[in-house]
Amino acid sequence: MNRLLSIAAVVAILVISLAASSLFVVDQTEQALVLRLGAHRDTIKEPGLHVKIPFIEDLVRYDKRLLALDPPDEQIILGDQKRIVVGTFTRFRIADPLKFYQSVRTEGQARAQLAQIVSSAMRRVLGQAMLQALLSDERAGIMGQIRDEVAERASRELGLQIVDIRLRRADLPEETSQSIYDRMKSERERQAKEARAQGYEWSQQIRARAERERTVLLAEAQRQAQIERGQGDAEANKIYAEAFAKDPRFFNLYRSLQAYRESLADGNTTLVLSPDNEFLRVMNAGPGSIR
Repeated sequence: MNRLLSIAAVVAILVISLAASSLFVVDQTEQALVLRLGAHRDTIKEPGLHVKIPFIEDLVRYDKRLLALDPPDEQIILGDQKRIVVGTFTRFRIADPLKFYQSVRTEGQARAQLAQIVSSAMRRVLGQAMLQALLSDERAGIMGQIRDEVAERASRELGLQIVDIRLRRADLPEETSQSIYDRMKSERERQAKEARAQGYEWSQQIRARAERERTVLLAEAQRQAQIERGQGDAEANKIYAEAFAKDPRFFNLYRSLQAYRESLADGNTTLVLSPDNEFLRVMNAGPGSIR
């Protein structure tokens, strides 16, 4: 009885081991190759439970999701002989697991070869492009050429599907950027000096023109003032003459009072005169003394 139980236990263990080595699960993020003695027997892309022959067939799993490649930046000479530092990123997936297995086997090898393919295509396409085109709307077309070339080679040689290739950066090298910055700075300083010199020249011209106009205006104003003053004096003399002709006594009285006002107007004037001085005649005698 014990012997039968032992045999049954051994058989059960063998059955479980056989089932464990025969059954396998493919996750929804995976795809698998079934190899029979190293030769391809089946490609499984659908998730679920599957069966293989134990000890004869092997299983190779590959990721079915989108994968990323971010190679190091590299310097490239453009068609106009300008040197730039280019950084790219590539998104791809394993579309043909069998070709992938036959060509590279592992993702590490696939990334290394794909990086070489991207670099080669980028150098060939960018080597014919100008820097101005790379910084304009033509950039999308240039990246489209690179993507098409990489996609064709990656599919044919590695079994990969290229989803997208983009430029992460496209900058001038540090030494070139510094040289261009220094040249731009010198050019701006030269333009600033020219602008200052031109502004100073214009300011001198404006000042000279304003001074000339000021001199002309002052001369014209003085001339006009002299004319007006002369006309005023003539009109005043005419009025005085007419007044004198109408009433000489009143005119003499008015002129005498005007002389007193002008001489004694500030209140601080001191006159030392004799009482019979002609200047004090009207003040002493009153208006009746004027003849």
